[in-house]
Amino acid sequence: MTTTLQEQIHERLAALNPTQLDIIDESHLHSGHAGARGGARHLRIVITSSQFDGMAPLARHRLVYDRMHDLIPYPIHALAIVAKAT
Repeated sequence: MTTTLQEQIHERLAALNPTQLDIIDESHLHSGHAGARGGARHLRIVITSSQFDGMAPLARHRLVYDRMHDLIPYPIHALAIVAKAT
């Protein structure tokens, strides 16, 4: 994963004031997959934020996707999210 993409993700998710933010590139697990052609990445984001307190998991995921939507399907082909409340 390029540092630029990682920086973009950090910048976009900073608005959620995360106490934990891990960006894990799992692209190597999907080599040969059609979505990986052209360099699109498969990522897992683990994020913990007090802004998720009281929210259902689907609502947490929507908050993350709303900040990432224009990066999908390229340069991010697949995005797995683990969003935890504090």
